[in-house]
Amino acid sequence: MNSRLKYLVVMMSTCLVALLLFGAVSNGNSTTPDDQYRHLGVYTEVLSKIKSDYVEEPDLKSVTLGALNGLLESIDPYASYLNADQYKQYLMQKDTKKADVGLVLAKRFGYVGIVDAIPGSPADKSGLNTGDVIETINEVSTRDMPLAYADLLLKGDAGSTVELGVLRFGKSEAQKVSLTRSIVQPPAVMAKMMPDQVGYIRPYAVDAARVHEVHNRIQELEKQGAKHFVLDLRDSATGSPEDGLHLANLFIEKGLLGYTLGQKYPRQNFDAQAANAICKLPLVVITNRGSASGAEVAAAALQDNKRAEVVGERTYGDAGVRKAVTMEDGSAVILSVAKYYSPSGKAIQDNSVIPTVQLAEAQPVVDDEDENAPEKTPDVTRPTDDPLLKKAINVLTGASQQPNK
Repeated sequence: MNSRLKYLVVMMSTCLVALLLFGAVSNGNSTTPDDQYRHLGVYTEVLSKIKSDYVEEPDLKSVTLGALNGLLESIDPYASYLNADQYKQYLMQKDTKKADVGLVLAKRFGYVGIVDAIPGSPADKSGLNTGDVIETINEVSTRDMPLAYADLLLKGDAGSTVELGVLRFGKSEAQKVSLTRSIVQPPAVMAKMMPDQVGYIRPYAVDAARVHEVHNRIQELEKQGAKHFVLDLRDSATGSPEDGLHLANLFIEKGLLGYTLGQKYPRQNFDAQAANAICKLPLVVITNRGSASGAEVAAAALQDNKRAEVVGERTYGDAGVRKAVTMEDGSAVILSVAKYYSPSGKAIQDNSVIPTVQLAEAQPVVDDEDENAPEKTPDVTRPTDDPLLKKAINVLTGASQQPNK
C-alpha cells in the first residue's frame, strides 16, 4: 500500500468517526451529557486502535486535522478550521482588495469544490463551472485544506498566475488550468425589453449596488411598456442574504420574506416593507445550480409568498450567518452560527430552492484535449439556445396571472 493510499485510509476512517460523533451529539434523541461522553469515548478508542494496530504509526497531527475537517464538512461545507498562522494571514488579508480569479467555493468530498464562477471572471472564461472540484492549487493538494485558506491562495497581485488541478465530471484525470488574476467585478445588471411586453432583468450578483440598479431598471422597463417580468438569478452566487431580502421586497408588498435562526442565535424575522415594493406585475424567477446566497433567499421569498413561479434548476444551498470562533492557541473555526430560512420554514443551506417548474440548463462545452500545452486556454463554447428563458416566458405569457392587489 503506497503512502498516499495509507494516508487516505486514515483520513477516511477518522472522518467517519467524526461523522458518527457529530450525529450522536446533535441528534435530538441523544443530547444528554452521558451520551456525548460515550461517543467521545468511541472516538478516543478508535484513535487508540489506529495508533496501536495500523500497519505503521500514523501522523496523529494529520489524523486529528482530517477528523476536524471531516467533522466541519459534514455539518457545514462553508466552514474552515485555520491554525494560528493561517488565521493571522486570514485576518491580515480579509479586508484587502486583492486581485482574484472569480470563484465561489465550498468543501466537497474533502476537497475544495466550485459553487460558481463569477460571469466574466478569469475562472468563467476558462470554463470552470458549478460542480467542478479543485484538486490542487499551485500543486498543493486541497484535501483537508481550510476553505478560507484556499480563498487566500487564489488571491494575489493583478497579472500574476495561479495553477489549478481541476476534476471534472466524466474526466478520469485532473485537468490543468492556468488562471491570470485580475480585479473581479460581476457584470452590470442586464435589462432589456423582450417580445410580448416581457421585461428581462439579470443582476449577476445580489449586492446592495445591484439591488438598487434592479430597482431603477424595473421602473425604466415599466415606462417602456413591460407587462411581465423575468428575474434571472442564474450564476448569481455573490452578494449577501440580506440583499436577497431587499431584492425580494421590490416585488412583495407585505408578508414574511424569511428569517434567521441558530442554536444560540434568536429567531429574527424579516418582513416586507410596503414602501420598498415597486412592482406588482406578473413575475417568473430563473435559477440554476450556480444560484446561491442572496439569490436563493430572494427566490425562496418570492416562491413561498406565491409572488413568482421559479423555473430552472435546484439552487446550490448557501445562506448562513458566519463568524470566526477563536481558540486558546490562536487558531479559529469559521462556521455558520445561524441559517436563513424560507417563509415556509425550510433552511435554505440544507434544502436549497427547488423550482416549481424544473428544467435542466444546457452546459458550456469545454475543449481541453490539449490541456498539457502550457499556453493553451480551454476553448469554451456556450450554448446559444436558452431553454430556461424560453420556458420562463411561456410560463408568464401562457398563464392568466393577474397583478398582485
